Amino acid sequence: MGLIGRKEAFLRVLVILILVLTACLVGFDAQTKLLFYSIVRKATFRDMNALIVLVWIDSAAAVYNLLQLFRGYVLPGYKEDLTSNYKYLAWSLFLLDQAAVYIVFAANSAAVQASMFAVTGESSLQWMKLCNRFTRFCTQIAGALLCGYFASIFMAVISAMSAYNLFRFYSSKQFLLLKGK
Repeated sequence: MGLIGRKEAFLRVLVILILVLTACLVGFDAQTKLLFYSIVRKATFRDMNALIVLVWIDSAAAVYNLLQLFRGYVLPGYKEDLTSNYKYLAWSLFLLDQAAVYIVFAANSAAVQASMFAVTGESSLQWMKLCNRFTRFCTQIAGALLCGYFASIFMAVISAMSAYNLFRFYSSKQFLLLKGK
């Protein structure tokens, strides 16, 4: 495994840890408050569908990166030889890395947008602000969303490394023509 392979492995381990941290921060976050002297209200991530989706997508992305990490140790030689089947493998890994980045980024962005309603409320829909009552819950969700964006950035770097591993075998003079040996 070369220098690029070790950097990719390090970044994948880092992304796995950050994605698991994000899923755990969101999934285990809960706060209970006494409202109006007798009504008890518990805020959890299940109150907002975007946070449920975020937990599932971040968990799936962590598993995907773990599988890619194991694939790097099972098939380490595909990066040196891009013939026949390895060409299709390199393309599929590149496209899967791209899809993973976009999906994780989209889930984080949707969760941020939905969380802004908890911060600001929406008077025209009669939605009240929740973060003025559940401050610890909202702070923990904000930290988790920040971790999710860091994971997206690191996954974009991994995707760029995957693109480099794919396109370095192609000719710079003709479109999608493999270089000769």
